[in-house]
Amino acid sequence: MNLDEHRRLRELLGGFALGQLTPAERTAVQAHLDGCAECRAELGAIAPLAAPLKLIDPARLDQAPAGPPDWLETSILTAIKAEPRRIRSKGRWLLAAAAVVVIGGAGIGLGYGLAPDPPKIPLEPVPVTAIAAGVRSTADVVPHTWGMEIKLVGTGYEAGKRYHVVVLDEAGRVAPAGEFIGTGDRRMSCNLNSSVLRPDARSFEVLDDADQVVLRGQV
Repeated sequence: MNLDEHRRLRELLGGFALGQLTPAERTAVQAHLDGCAECRAELGAIAPLAAPLKLIDPARLDQAPAGPPDWLETSILTAIKAEPRRIRSKGRWLLAAAAVVVIGGAGIGLGYGLAPDPPKIPLEPVPVTAIAAGVRSTADVVPHTWGMEIKLVGTGYEAGKRYHVVVLDEAGRVAPAGEFIGTGDRRMSCNLNSSVLRPDARSFEVLDDADQVVLRGQV
């Protein structure tokens, strides 16, 4: 593959992660990913951003946050004037500070109030088999349009030791899904991302730095 074609397919990775490519483009990118470790690694870095980006409403990007109601300033000033003289000075700056917080936070509060509820993540528990002694883990899989996410939780991975995870598809091809550092007896939780689509995945493996399988999951 020449450099221009590689650059063209690399520029499509964002659209691939967001599920916005045409069927022909998606097929071309998937075929390229199977043979390009560099682009697989870049997709792994892009993929976690896809889900939150889909929650953005383009129609609201140019909207300024709503200001506080007109009655708020009058209400605060009235309360200040009603304070006894001996505490009026202290009360004045406390209420003024409160006004700044309320006014400054009004837009933020309204923004969150108007934002749509985020969708629930469709976690799918999958069976795992520990190969190495002492390793105990559970795993859930999340299907995405760009591939598959593995949520791995466990103990018994040697503290400070590097582990890497791969996904095997139905054709026997192997795709990287990320790395993590063992935490020994302390509970470890990590999210791993693979470009392999959920329907195409057969299993995943956790390997140590000597490429020995320490855990295998059936997906």
